This record gives sequence, C-alpha cells and structure tokens, in this order.
Amino acid sequence: MAGNLKPVLARLAVGETLSAADAEDAFGIIMSGEATPAQIAALLMAMRVRGETVAELTGAVRAMRARMLVVEAPGNAVDVCGTGGDAAGTLNVSTAVTFVLAGLGVPVAKHGNRALSSRTGGADVLAALGVNIELPAERLAGVLRAASCVFLFAPRHHAALRHAAGPRVELGTRTIFNLLGPLANPAQVKRQLTGVFDPKWARPMAETLAALGTEKCWIVHGEGLDELTVAGDNQVIELDRGTIRSFTISAADAGLPAAPIAAIRGGEAAVNAAALGALLRGAAGPYRDTVLFNAAAALIVAGRAEDLRAGVALASSAIDGGAALAALETLRRETA
Repeated sequence: MAGNLKPVLARLAVGETLSAADAEDAFGIIMSGEATPAQIAALLMAMRVRGETVAELTGAVRAMRARMLVVEAPGNAVDVCGTGGDAAGTLNVSTAVTFVLAGLGVPVAKHGNRALSSRTGGADVLAALGVNIELPAERLAGVLRAASCVFLFAPRHHAALRHAAGPRVELGTRTIFNLLGPLANPAQVKRQLTGVFDPKWARPMAETLAALGTEKCWIVHGEGLDELTVAGDNQVIELDRGTIRSFTISAADAGLPAAPIAAIRGGEAAVNAAALGALLRGAAGPYRDTVLFNAAAALIVAGRAEDLRAGVALASSAIDGGAALAALETLRRETA
C-alpha cells in the first residue's frame, strides 16, 4: 500500500475483508503516522459496521507488536487483564489477582491503563497504593524479577497508537483498538487470563492469540463483566496449545459462595485502593471471593493448579499467609 490507505478503503467500502498481511500493512500505515484522520476513521468504522475478522485482528496486533516498547520477562510470565468497556464500576479485580499470583511466585507482567470506560483503572488504583506506574522502561525487567510482578503502562509502550487517538475520540464508539490492548502485552507473554466486555469476542480473540503463538489462555466473560464473577454463569473460551474449547463455570465450581455484582461495586481510586489493601490483609466477603475465583483461573492458565478448587486453595494461602501483601509492598519499594 506504500503509505496510502485509499486502496484498502475502496475494498472495505464494498464489504471486502482484509487478509492478515493486508491488515498489518494498513495498521502499519496508521501507526507510522502516514494516514489522515479521515482515513483512519473511515477504516475503523468500515470494519466496525461489517464486523472485524480474526485475520484483521491478527494483522492489526502484529503491526502493534512490531512498534511496541518490549520488556524482558521470564518465559513463564503471565498477564491478567480485561478489555474494559463493561461500564460496571466494580472494584479492581485483575490488579488484586496480580499480587496473589506474585505472592505465589508466578511472574505477572500486567498490562494496563488509566480508567477509560470505568471509574478506576489498574493504573489509577496502583498509583493510589503508592506504586510508581511511570518508571523508565529499563527498570521494568528488574522490578519484575524482584517483585514477581510489574505494571506495564500501556501509553508508554504503545506510543504509535497516538496517531489514532484523535479519530477514536471523535468517533466516540468502540473500534478494533478496544480489542487490541490485551493482545499486545509488551512482555510478550505466552499465557494470559483476559476478560472481554462482550462474549462474542471471546473466540475471535482466542483464535487471534493462537495465530500469534500464545500457549495457553482463558478468555472470559461473566454476567456482563470483563472478568469472572461469583454472581452467575461465566463463559470461558480456552486456548491450550492450539486447541480451543468453550465451557461455562460458576462460583460453585470453585467452592465459593454466590453474591450479586453490586456487592463489589467500587468508586474512585482511593476507595478501590483501600478495598484492595483490606483484601490483601485478609478481609472476607464477595470481593475476596471474586479475586480468588479469578486467581484460580489464572493459576490454571499458569500451570500451577489443576482445577478451580485447587487454585482457590493456593490463592487463599497467598492472602492469608501474607505473601500477596508482601508482593504489593515489594512492588511499591522497587518502583520508588
């Protein structure tokens, strides 16, 4: 396409889909700053209206990965994150899960951002907990080694996305970029637990990760949330070394009590940070149960637990023994 999006826009205008290679070229043009705002908006909306394909997701992610600031991480590192976009305003679950896993020695390269569609994003709550989320890139690998966890602040690793920022804001609706973040972890993890705001995207995201070489992942959606919930049934798409299967789980499968989503409704960063701190100090209730549920799933993905009940037992030991809190304290110290 030689820096020109017009040919691909002509194809999209008549309903064509793009191959992974063509999508990689197109998004490469966007991320290199060679496309106009009107062209970017036209491409994003043409894909959105028709429906993005796995090939287009794969190509877009490849373009994004090719331009991201990479962080060295162990081969067994995992990510726990969500797409956002569920507008539920819950307490920060994946951030709490990060410390539970780190307390068990599972390295977590958590990719995240400030609140975009929620009240408090992972970056917001970590900053409120005293973690420096804007460390120089050269320090991040060392922090991960020392604390078994690190926060990878998305804007610092994906600077090329700034070229699409204006059109995305002006469009004011979901585009393919909402799906790309969890697929482009700067530590290039091969295992991840990822929540999606809409269950229809679970399988396409798993298929995209399979095409990109991911070993194992669970893509989950629970009762409108981009994470597992104890409030009802949860849909799971599992990728395990090329094999994809789907199933449904609930809190009962993990030996946990049910509770309504309203029981973990959060607030501003200070409120969520206080709740997370209390959780790591042993506070019981639906928030703890939700974190245990998600941590159990992440431990299965990481290869540390055979099933949900075993995962819950391990996660409980990390909290009750103080290891999860110690992981937070180490991260705070290492990022000072």
